[in-house]
Amino acid sequence: MLDIAKDQNRTTHLYMEVYEYYKKLILDRKMAPGSKMPSLRKCSQELKLSRTTIETAYLQLAADGYIMAKAQSGYYVTEIASHHHMSSQPDRRDEIHYRYDLASSGVDRESFRFDLWSRYMKSALRQDERMLTYGEPQGETDFREALAAYIRERRNILCSPDDIVVGASFQSLLQILCPLIREVYPNFEQVSFPTPSFVHGSTVFADYGYEIHYRNKDCDVVYVSPAHMTKWGEIMPVKRRLELLKYADERHHLVIEDDFENEFVYFQKPTPSLFGLSGGQGVVYIGSFSRLLLPSIRISFMILPPELLAAYRKKASFYNQTASKAEQIALCQFIRDGHLAAQTRRLKRLYASKLKQLRSAIRQVFGSVCQIQAGSAGTSLALTLPCEKNGEELKKQARVKGLRLQILKETESEVTVLMSCSSMAVQDFVPACELLKSIVTA
Repeated sequence: MLDIAKDQNRTTHLYMEVYEYYKKLILDRKMAPGSKMPSLRKCSQELKLSRTTIETAYLQLAADGYIMAKAQSGYYVTEIASHHHMSSQPDRRDEIHYRYDLASSGVDRESFRFDLWSRYMKSALRQDERMLTYGEPQGETDFREALAAYIRERRNILCSPDDIVVGASFQSLLQILCPLIREVYPNFEQVSFPTPSFVHGSTVFADYGYEIHYRNKDCDVVYVSPAHMTKWGEIMPVKRRLELLKYADERHHLVIEDDFENEFVYFQKPTPSLFGLSGGQGVVYIGSFSRLLLPSIRISFMILPPELLAAYRKKASFYNQTASKAEQIALCQFIRDGHLAAQTRRLKRLYASKLKQLRSAIRQVFGSVCQIQAGSAGTSLALTLPCEKNGEELKKQARVKGLRLQILKETESEVTVLMSCSSMAVQDFVPACELLKSIVTA
């Protein structure tokens, strides 16, 4: 609260101190636009000043546009702070509205039935008594039961609901996993990731003091994403999976399997998970629903092998659940009613069709001068084009024209960019390719 000196010689300046005090609160957005100012009487009592002094300060604030009077109601903060905040912010390139986003990791709006999901959310919220308590630290019991049945059917993974730990994201699960690894394997110091693009995972491990490496199977912990080895959907073959498991088992290393996008396998039969091939020994399995549902529905899970599970159970009650309880309840019934399996089939058809149409658009615009790399899964292609511009220059020119790019690789004569079909409308494929061509050849 404002500290007002009691020197009577300064009485004529007191209202300005009150004025500056509230002005700063308003401009710092500590008093939000639309919020009501303290009444003259209350402010006078708190600051131990006369009502005349307070009223003079308020009138000056009103005259300068910081507050406004409402008849029979009092004074309210105006929107002036919002305008001041906007004008004082630097220009941010990331806030550009892109016409075409070729690097998006979002989902197609037509892929999700919002009306259906809203019904399950409303049903969850009607469970009044259940919603009055905190979520179970390990995840809701019925949800883990439904999840165990689902992954047994979809990924041939045999596990108990008690082996599953639920969290809001794979990062929040890694925050639990890292100290468990330290406890069970105190000599482990090095972690390998497939590529530097796995920044979200490597950041968590680095925060816990691990040395980060890439494509190094001799590390103590090997983090792999076998269903998403590259941005364009290459899948780790069974032979290589078995070799990795054998190598890790012989050296008593730990494998973390991030089964991202395993649902979107179009051109071959689904490959067994590392967790399933190992019988659940020496492998941590991590899954998520962000691609099947919506990125904003934050539910992930991990299945722990016996040695890590024993360590987790000793301290499970000390963790808070990060995933929404209501969303877990809704997703539980969503799975049991067969909607998640139906959603998977719908998405596979949708994205397989969109990838085919994206490839056709690329060939139509670029002809034979381009090289397309495509895997057996995922929602993206890799497009290599002749280009003498460096990657940053290319991205800058694209940004100015409303095209968002992700550069995967560049040489003196070529550039490889990601071409994602996930959130773009099919009718935008050709215009986006034409815009990219104009930028590359300019």
